[in-house]
Amino acid sequence: MQEKKNILTYEGLKKYEEELHELKVVKRQEVAQKIKEAREQGDLSENAEYDAAKDEQRDIEARIEELEKILKNAEVVVEEEVDLDKISIGCRVKLLDIEFSEELEYKIVGSTEANSLKGKISNESPVGKALLGRKIGDTVEVETQAGTFAYKVLEIQRSN
Repeated sequence: MQEKKNILTYEGLKKYEEELHELKVVKRQEVAQKIKEAREQGDLSENAEYDAAKDEQRDIEARIEELEKILKNAEVVVEEEVDLDKISIGCRVKLLDIEFSEELEYKIVGSTEANSLKGKISNESPVGKALLGRKIGDTVEVETQAGTFAYKVLEIQRSN
């Protein structure tokens, strides 16, 4: 079974590469030092610092493994080559929420990078999926768990 591709923007790729580098080069050494210092304190069976350092080491190694898996299966969207005639991954869209007459702006990204608090919605989310392939002027109805919403596409632009 082939693993799912992780669609990333160039910005997302860089962010994950930097985090991986930071974990491997800096954090691993910091935790190794903490473990060494805790060991020097003697009895490990009742040593909270040692346990905490080992837990931190486990978390770091798990995140490194997760990042390496994301990057191994990464497919980067070249945002300069995004077709601005229709909505696709890597573009920024301006929408009008028809019910509330409110303008919204989203960047369409792969599910790995999605962060609704930063205006980055996944191509696999109900809204993202409904927007893909739409053009300026289109009205899109989206069924979500919170009900049906209607948006009008006002603008499609490069995200950088």
